[in-house]
Amino acid sequence: MTDTKATSETLLKVEGLVKHFPIKKGLLQRQVGAVKAVDGIDFEVRRGETLGVVGESGCGKSTMGRLITRLLEPSGGKVEFDGTDITHLSTGGMRPLRRDIQMIFQDPYGSLNPRHTIGTIVSAPFRLQGVEPEGGVKKEVQGLLERVGLSPEHYNRYPHEFSGGQRQRIGIARALALRPRLVVADEPVSALDVSIQAQVVNLLDDLQDELGLTYVIIAHDLSVIRHVSDRIAVMYLGKIVELSDRTPLYEAPMHPYTKALMSAVPVPDPRRRGAKSERILLKGDVPSPIAPPSGCRFHTRCWKATRVCAAQEPPLLELAPGRRVACHHPENAEDQAPGDAPLATSGEAITIVPAVKPSAAEASSSPEPSAPAAAAVPAPSKEPSPKGEDPKKP
Repeated sequence: MTDTKATSETLLKVEGLVKHFPIKKGLLQRQVGAVKAVDGIDFEVRRGETLGVVGESGCGKSTMGRLITRLLEPSGGKVEFDGTDITHLSTGGMRPLRRDIQMIFQDPYGSLNPRHTIGTIVSAPFRLQGVEPEGGVKKEVQGLLERVGLSPEHYNRYPHEFSGGQRQRIGIARALALRPRLVVADEPVSALDVSIQAQVVNLLDDLQDELGLTYVIIAHDLSVIRHVSDRIAVMYLGKIVELSDRTPLYEAPMHPYTKALMSAVPVPDPRRRGAKSERILLKGDVPSPIAPPSGCRFHTRCWKATRVCAAQEPPLLELAPGRRVACHHPENAEDQAPGDAPLATSGEAITIVPAVKPSAAEASSSPEPSAPAAAAVPAPSKEPSPKGEDPKKP
């Protein structure tokens, strides 16, 4: 791909993004430290694609999402949206861009004002932006509700009258009201039941095809991310350690941390448990973002760590087409620091749990699968549309 074509296809570009939250103590509130939530990340999002972001709790995923939507002020770095630098735009300067950048929040109830009706909540973007849709606001809002699988009759009801899945649909309708180009979804299905997760994920897919949306989806569930993403960024302690296309990342992860994450993905078919590799259990907790380790931040929990890992931070390099990895000793790629002496603690960093093969009785009793499961997310539901669901009565 030429540089000109790559630039024209890039909708969001992030360079060296940093967010440090100061720690203050004493009567004069002097700063004594900082929580390094996001500490220098680089990535880009192309038009019409879905970028998934995964990692452990506390790695900076949600903070990154709020930074690129400018709900938080960055401490450093640069954020470009469609060629415009929005890193330090004022509230007034960001207002016109709010039509193009929207966010779906994690908590479907906490993000909705319980004192407002659904019509008031979903119509708020029109009021704030001074937009008068053709046919009137009420008609447009009812159309949005119908598009996300709710009934137009829900216009005058309140958030407490709806189930969790329906509330998340209301949040999606509000985010889509002004037809944005970029939607950042922060854990959009983590608070929902599995069956409702499938409905919401398939709804996001359908809306992307219909409206040409670009997504940044933040999630813990690796199966959900595999189902919805084109590319995936893996974060650890405020850093992106691997950025890759979906299929090669799941089939042959390069970063040791990514390999440990992938080993935790369950195989839903009992007949295929023997095909799953051993489980890698990382010992210890994630280090504190207040005082992260020197060098590679994963070296305190890595079984391949050497002296260079403790002394020098690895850059995010492209080691294969479409695959960028920050590791001195990557998996499934050429070693970037061959011959370096291993750390004394590297052999104690993990516990290997061997794969358990199903017994002959289990194999014979389990039904023949119709097709191998590619992900834990169910296929599009054949159940009746949520339009027919009755909201819970107060």
